[in-house]
Amino acid sequence: MIKRVNHIAIAVKNIEETAALYRDVLGLNPGEVHTVPDQGVKAVMIPIGDGEIELIEPLSPDSGVGKFLENKGEGIHHICLEVDDVDKELASLGGKGVSLIDKVGRAGLAGKVGFVHPRSTKGVLFELAQPTGHGKGGS
Repeated sequence: MIKRVNHIAIAVKNIEETAALYRDVLGLNPGEVHTVPDQGVKAVMIPIGDGEIELIEPLSPDSGVGKFLENKGEGIHHICLEVDDVDKELASLGGKGVSLIDKVGRAGLAGKVGFVHPRSTKGVLFELAQPTGHGKGGS
């Protein structure tokens, strides 16, 4: 069951520069920058209300986020939806014919995560997240 929007991720070319913009212009407080090698990104979470904004910078131009930036430029990359059980939701969506990037959940900054392919959701990349109790979120 989908519970809420956990975070909205924004692909950026320079995470430090963009985090400073969010801090200095919007008055938000970015957390610590983390490197997530299996997703090919550096990421920082910025709490806002009961959700977060996640900034993601590719570790290399040939990563998924690197290709996204090359093709579409900086901007919204994905929407993360919080769920009770990532594996159950992925199985349910797969059973309905939805194309999945992940068939089972994997570790991410938001806890256990899995991605739904945008070809099945009208061009929107959705991440499903099952928080594991360490912080608010992040992919």
